Amino acid sequence: MAGLYGETALYIHIPFCEKKCRYCGFYSEPIEFHNVQALIDALICEIERYQYQLGQNIQTAYIGGGSPSILPREQLLKLVGKIINSCSEVEEFTVEVNPGQVDEDILCRLRNSGINRLSIGAQSFNQNELDFLGRGHSPESIKRAVAAARKSGFGNISLDLIFAIPGSTLQSWEYSLHCAIDLGVEHISAYSLTYEEQTTLEKLRQAGKIVIVDEETDRAMYEMAVDELEKSRFVQYEISNFAKAGFECRHNLFYWANKSYIGIGPAATSYWQGRRVTNVANIEKYIHLIQDGQSAVVESETPDEIEIACETAVLNLRRRSGIDLMEFKEQTGFDALELFADAIANNEQLGLIERSQGKIYLTRKALPIADSVLCDFAGV
Repeated sequence: MAGLYGETALYIHIPFCEKKCRYCGFYSEPIEFHNVQALIDALICEIERYQYQLGQNIQTAYIGGGSPSILPREQLLKLVGKIINSCSEVEEFTVEVNPGQVDEDILCRLRNSGINRLSIGAQSFNQNELDFLGRGHSPESIKRAVAAARKSGFGNISLDLIFAIPGSTLQSWEYSLHCAIDLGVEHISAYSLTYEEQTTLEKLRQAGKIVIVDEETDRAMYEMAVDELEKSRFVQYEISNFAKAGFECRHNLFYWANKSYIGIGPAATSYWQGRRVTNVANIEKYIHLIQDGQSAVVESETPDEIEIACETAVLNLRRRSGIDLMEFKEQTGFDALELFADAIANNEQLGLIERSQGKIYLTRKALPIADSVLCDFAGV
């Protein structure tokens, strides 16, 4: 079954954020409202439940969610140590950090403990945009965090950037891009600002208190990112992700290949042994369930063969390399050209999909409207 013998990814969801953050969603809450020690103990307990299945199967590990670096340092290091001890063959171990919450001391300790990839939530190099998002750091603190990471021995650093922030312009976005490029990092992710349900940001939008960036400008910002990063020798290997050669995020590639992964923590999802499961989102309920020896899973489904094939196609198409027809058939048992014949023909006619060398992939024209194309492959 999926995940029992093959390569697997491990994801730890830390659902904490800064109190004033407008961007974090339903699954992230201010840390001061919760018992951090109890949550870390619960996370470790849930990891131990998978203990016999971990080890050589786990190839990548990722600590993300809200802002893991907001945790007390000893607690974060305790969690990292548990993962390292449980996953003897992990090759890529990433932790997300907020640039205003780290210094050379904690970065050195993380690097020495086994973390070999750092994802820094820069978001923007324009102070007014950071203020709008409620992020508690400055452009200078991003630069200091990258410099400290280098001194600490990190050779694989990623920056997350957000475009289409209300009040932003093509010029301000270009400035952020160039600042990120100039820092010499190995990986950059660029996402359009999304308005998630129950976030402060979405409530402001619904109340008409903010003016969102128009669709034309949003698209122009995305295309600028593709062009500018390509000029700087970043390869676009996924719709929103760009890397120097050899520095693609292996952990995320697991998701886009629709391989198995184990999610740990409140609201974490897993695709494991043929099932998709989701943990309870409420932090206190999660802790109590784990403490009581119960499962934290609140949703579980076993997709059928067609559903798996459609999910795989949608995820594969996010990659610039697209669907490898041979691999797809080996993984799902279906011929993609037959299963998605109508979707392929319609999008080929529109110039949104191409076929070449045994692969189906999105064209450059399709990238800004990728979601609408992917919907055509979501069901047959």
